[in-house]
Amino acid sequence: MRTIPAELGARYEAEGWWTRETMGDLLARGLEAAPGAAFRVHSDVRPWAGTFRDVEETARRLAGGLRERGVGPGDVVAFQLPNWMEAAAVFWASAFLGAVVVPIVHFYGRKEVGYILDAVKPRVFVTAERFGRMEYDPALSAGVPVVGVVGRDFDALLAAEPMAGVLAADPAGPALIAFTSGTTRDPKGVVHSHQTLGFETRQLAELFPPDRGEQLTAAPVGHFIGMVNAFLIPVLDGAPVNLADVWDPARVLRLMAEEGLTVGGGATYYMTSLIDHPDFAPAHLRHMKYAGLGGSSVPAAVTRRLAGLGITVFRSYGSTEHPSITGSGHAAPEDKRLYTDGAARAGVEIRLDDDGEILSRGPDLCLGYTDPALTERAFDADGWYRTGDIGELDEDGYLTITDRKADIIIRGGENISALEVEDVLLGMPGVAEVAVVSVPDDRLGERAAAVVRPRAAGPEPTLERIRAHLEEVGLARQKWPEELHLRDDFPRTASGKVQKFLLRRDIAVHSE
Repeated sequence: MRTIPAELGARYEAEGWWTRETMGDLLARGLEAAPGAAFRVHSDVRPWAGTFRDVEETARRLAGGLRERGVGPGDVVAFQLPNWMEAAAVFWASAFLGAVVVPIVHFYGRKEVGYILDAVKPRVFVTAERFGRMEYDPALSAGVPVVGVVGRDFDALLAAEPMAGVLAADPAGPALIAFTSGTTRDPKGVVHSHQTLGFETRQLAELFPPDRGEQLTAAPVGHFIGMVNAFLIPVLDGAPVNLADVWDPARVLRLMAEEGLTVGGGATYYMTSLIDHPDFAPAHLRHMKYAGLGGSSVPAAVTRRLAGLGITVFRSYGSTEHPSITGSGHAAPEDKRLYTDGAARAGVEIRLDDDGEILSRGPDLCLGYTDPALTERAFDADGWYRTGDIGELDEDGYLTITDRKADIIIRGGENISALEVEDVLLGMPGVAEVAVVSVPDDRLGERAAAVVRPRAAGPEPTLERIRAHLEEVGLARQKWPEELHLRDDFPRTASGKVQKFLLRRDIAVHSE
């Protein structure tokens, strides 16, 4: 883990940003205060309706069953589940046990899941028998001592009696490992403590507009922000939980009209897919009062369009490593909300280096990565994190992201590692060299394009052949390139490095 300067830790504790409360303590307190709050899953596959008390009983029975199997503080509990009640039960049970929880995005394929399980060596793995393209593969979890499969034998893990109380854990120790794609060939394991995760939860809860309405969470709970929005903030607020396991704009619009649910933002795609849908009507706008946008590129054209519909738009900037770096409140000046990524959040410090790269530190900054080499590269001895993003600060301290040094594509809020996709494609017949780059997308912000230099001999790469190869390898479909461009050679630096910015520019010119 990274070194946290003693003076920073002391300041975070003195300000009350870091407390001695564990995630188990936070959840137990919130659930006790609002046992009757509604918890609903809107799903064609596994619908569910109950209360916080009902989910907590399942979670505590699961905690009891896992404790009987020797699971306790510091052990790793991984799960790959859609937005179902059982995902909340596993998350809450892990917190009560003082265990380290590892949520895995439900659409990750064999390649990503196998890597994650090998990296964290969990004591427990809970998954679904089948959901969409995801299907339980016993070989992936063959080395895990305790495995539960929802739809098959999950209930066998539940003890007859719920576990009482919360097991003690170190508030400064690991509570969560969130895996995210980025500049590396495999997902990066980002480690958060009870203190960093607790601060992030409290901070976001305080920033939510008081009249935001009853929120629907459709962002995958395997993602950091989906998990916080689904399983932590509502418990802190005593607010109902509404989950959707599939983002279906038509169904979401029906839920808004028939049940009064609201959608408050996320990646831009969530908002644009609603207002562009043929079922969208002006009456839906009463359930779309706010749009907090982040997690992907936020085009000014989108913020202006939403504002023109009377929606209060505000932007934010962060990452799994540092979830809330900057943001604008819903009451900030409109030009700041629409055209910048906001000012530094409470306790957060930001600065730009000589190249304009954004460096940040704050109470919600992670402990580091599961890979010590990544930790050493990303953090310095003074506690600063190199974000890999380029930005500008205006005279009022508002940040605007202008470019990205990190080799990632952000498609609808999902990070895609260009290196990971390139590595897989290089193993394909007919491919001599490949560069994966981002291209603009009106709905998703960005999408991936593969630029390929074919081999002189061999089958010519086509988009269909590329997709068949990636399917065989087991790479998540969200990472598949959606465009293919063939080139005889690439623009290069004097040292031979491919100049991706020139490839992006060339694609844009030929797309006009």
